[in-house]
Order: sequence, then C-alpha cells, then structure tokens
Amino acid sequence: MLALAAMIAVAADRPAPNGRNEAIHRAARTLAATEQQFGAADGTGLYRDVYPHGRREAHYSDEWPFSQVHAGVLDLAGASLPRSPAIEAALDKHDEAQGRYWSDHSADGHGGFLSRVTSSNGASGDLYYDDNAWVGLAAMQRWLVFHDTASIDRARRIFELLRSAWDDDPGHPSPGGLFWTQAPGNRDRNTVSNMPVAELGVRLFQATGDRAYLTDALRFYAWTNCALQRPDGLYLDHLDLHGKIDGRIFTYNQGVPVGVNVLLYKATGEGRYLAEARRIADVSYAYFIRGGRLDSQSVAFNAIYFKNLLLLESVIGGSRFHDAMRDYSQHMWRRYRDPTTGLFRSPRDRERVFHVIDQGAMIQIDAVLGWDPAKYPLLY
Repeated sequence: MLALAAMIAVAADRPAPNGRNEAIHRAARTLAATEQQFGAADGTGLYRDVYPHGRREAHYSDEWPFSQVHAGVLDLAGASLPRSPAIEAALDKHDEAQGRYWSDHSADGHGGFLSRVTSSNGASGDLYYDDNAWVGLAAMQRWLVFHDTASIDRARRIFELLRSAWDDDPGHPSPGGLFWTQAPGNRDRNTVSNMPVAELGVRLFQATGDRAYLTDALRFYAWTNCALQRPDGLYLDHLDLHGKIDGRIFTYNQGVPVGVNVLLYKATGEGRYLAEARRIADVSYAYFIRGGRLDSQSVAFNAIYFKNLLLLESVIGGSRFHDAMRDYSQHMWRRYRDPTTGLFRSPRDRERVFHVIDQGAMIQIDAVLGWDPAKYPLLY
C-alpha cells in the first residue's frame, strides 16, 4: 500500500491551478503516513486505531474510523488527476477490507456493516445505522465516478437496512425517525441517523428513478426538521425515548442537511429547498467558522460538513465555503501535523496520540481541495 501512495504522489506532480496539486500532494502524503503508522500489515488491508499502539488497543479500528480512511481514498480518486491505476488499486483494496465488517445478518435480520472486526477477521460488535449510511453515500459517490454495478448494489442493500430502522411506535415522543443503533439499551433517534439516510435516498432516486427512495428520503427529512431543528436552522443531536433532547451542535449535523436540501432542489426543482440549504449554511458558517468553533469539533465531522458545503457551492457559485475549507486545512497542517510521523492529531486531544479517523478526515479534506470544482456535484 505504501507504493500505491507514492505513485499517487508522483501523479500529483501534474500541474493544477489554484494550488490544487499541493492539496493532492498533502492528501497522498497523509495516506502514506496512515498506512505506515496504522496499517495492520497482515494482509487484511485494515488499520489500527491509535498510534503509538497500546497493549489494550483492539487489533483493528472500528468500522467508522476505517470508513473515513476509505472515503479519503475515494476522494483521492475524484481529484483532478487522469485515471490512475495506483489510486484505483488502492480503492479496490479498501473496498475489499471494508467488506470484513459486513455481516449478512444483524439484530433485525438485515445485512449490514458491524462496528468491529475480530482477530479472526470476522465482523462483530453492534450495528450503527449512521456507520452504514456513510458507506452507502460513499458507494453512491463511487458509482457516480465509475458507474460500476457493485457500488450501486451496495448502496441499495444498505438502504434496505436503513429503512428498517424507522420507529413505528406511535406512543413514543415525536413518533417516527430512524434509530441510531441496534445496540441494546440505546433507542436514540439522531440527526445523523436520519439526514444521511435521506441524502442516500435522494441519490438513489436520482440514479434509479424509483420514487420510493424519494418518498422515504422526504419522510426522514421531515421528521428531523420537526424533531431536531432549531428555529434558527441549526440541528440538535438526538432525541431519546423519554423525550429528552441532546442540544449539542455538531458540524456534520449541519452539513448533511445542507446536502439533502441541495439534492432535493435538484430532484424536484423546488426553490424552497435551495433557500433552506442557504439558510442552514449561513447560520452554521456564522456559528462555526466566524465563531471560531471548528477546533471544538471532530475533524471527521468537519470533513463531512465542508464537503456538503461544497455541494451547495456547486449550485450557487462563489468560493466562500471552499476558502474556509482551505483555511482549515492550512490551520491543521501548521498547528496539528507532526512532521516526524506525518500524522495529524485532533485539536481536542490533550494526549500525544494520533487517531486513524483524523488521518482519514484530513485525506478527505485535502483530496477534495484538489478537485476541479466542476466535480463538486459528486460530493456528500
């Protein structure tokens, strides 16, 4: 895998305007460092979670961190390069490794990606619906680039699982919504378990013309707006079965609704969706970017946030969100990258450790900064 990252870095030497080649170089260098410091080196294509490695650490990272490195490799494939055998081979290898988290049967009978891989390389742990939504959205992005049957088939199968998470008990507070996890004892319904699934549903409708996907997407979208959106446009985190709302404001919970509204505008032609995307983007920009709150957020949350803002920018034009994403990348490179290892630490971490999920997020951010803006409509 290190050879693949080196080949990608060589490919990035091709000139690109507005600093895009530098961004691609950064993404490729972070991928190489991630493989060197976190790679399991046992033929699985999987990663460890923390560097330096600890004796109590699980042998492999959980699915959510792995999926974010996988998404970073996918974003490198979308960068402004000619089709590269190196990056396509890296993407295939990550696709194969992603499958190690798959189980044909979960707690509700549907197949899905579980949270862990055992030392014998079998899927284990609980199933989180949002984890599966990210893989489904990445599969749709891959399909939009390569138009391969396997990717859209994966997205369809994941959506069937996610549909099954709908809360159909009319006695619950704010009836409806998609649950966050199958883990025993947690019956929260989250912005992040509903809006990414709505985004996936609209993508599948656009790809297949099947209106059932759009119908479901609108149902998940409407529930989240009713149960978890503040009057100013910002989204709260989750609602439990006692009716208690977790009022924390996270970047990805704002970014994904922006993307959903953009896709609904494209799918229906109704201007109210674009107006809502603008409203959420503006208020979240003021809260997180002008308000100086990005460092309080997970780097992975910020990557998802920015990519959805660029999806909006693909429709409305301008460079405000791209410029903020570029500034964040430069801030992270200057302040939170260790030049010895080539790894990033989260601004929120007080310990001198590095997490694989933060590397995946920075690969995404820098890879997408290397994209031709004409490709922003592929983002989620």
